[in-house]
Amino acid sequence: MIRIVLLLLVVGLFFAVRWWMALPAKPSGDKLRQWLTIGGVLLLAVLALSGRLGWLFGALGVAAAFVWRGLPILIRAAPQLQRLWLWFQTSRRDSGRSGQAGSGQGRGGKTAAMSEAEALEVLGLKIGASQADIVQAHRKLISRVHPDRGGSDYLAARINLAKRVLLKN
Repeated sequence: MIRIVLLLLVVGLFFAVRWWMALPAKPSGDKLRQWLTIGGVLLLAVLALSGRLGWLFGALGVAAAFVWRGLPILIRAAPQLQRLWLWFQTSRRDSGRSGQAGSGQGRGGKTAAMSEAEALEVLGLKIGASQADIVQAHRKLISRVHPDRGGSDYLAARINLAKRVLLKN
């Protein structure tokens, strides 16, 4: 019997997801709220009729105890949690920009504009360096300061920008 119930739940979930994906963006939130409310009421009704509502009250008691004991900790940690949340939001917004994530923009540092002299200084080259010299210096530096190897996002972005500036000129 349990296999039949699980099969029906999986099939119902499959069709619910297909229906959800076909909805337009705006009404989908309203429909979701409506369907979740209806589903919750039906679940409570089934649990009440089958006599299995007791575990829900036990779970609510356990949740209330966790909230009661965890609330002072959350209040003390609120400033750190807020800073973490703001950092997370800004990093998500910055990573949404194609090709600009971690480039140092919005951090109060230097702007993205770099002169040819600055680019030569960053890569450690002299005026008149060939394209092969630029590429070789870039590879050597980026292999040391790449973020995947524990380096700095800022330095990697400056090195990449220096290479772009020099190869463009």
